[in-house]
Amino acid sequence: MNLTRRMLTLALPLLLSACFSGSQQAAPNLPFTQLDGSKHTMAELKGKVTLINFWATSCSTCVKEMPQMVATYQKFQGQGLETLAVAMEYDPPAYVMQFAQSRQLPFRVAIDHSGELAKGFGEVQLTPTTFVVNKKGEIVKRYVGEPDFAALHSLLAQLLAEPA
Repeated sequence: MNLTRRMLTLALPLLLSACFSGSQQAAPNLPFTQLDGSKHTMAELKGKVTLINFWATSCSTCVKEMPQMVATYQKFQGQGLETLAVAMEYDPPAYVMQFAQSRQLPFRVAIDHSGELAKGFGEVQLTPTTFVVNKKGEIVKRYVGEPDFAALHSLLAQLLAEPA
């Protein structure tokens, strides 16, 4: 018992430091198909700060926040921001297409037909869920629900200013 307690005493700080070391999880390198039919992979976005927004046309918060997502993209696109709006697998493709066209979404829009993107990003089930990915391809922030856009803008400005 004494040995076990001593080992825990020595190991616990090491384990805790690993949990809070600031190391980031890499964004999964998964394929996606945009509404225009073009095929891409997440790896193509490496080197850019990217917002990945999981949403659905049936999600009232998603619909409410989309103009702010557009404004955020427009504010930072000149500095290299990429945005990928990923419609959930259950969202009817015709609804997604109509939404993207009627709102003139200026960024990449994809439908997660198989659910693999949502699964790869940690079993995303709640919408909206937004990930901020740095230039190294690491997830630095996850928002479940509508982000605090002032804080998001501050984070994006910081990440965009970092060297690639």
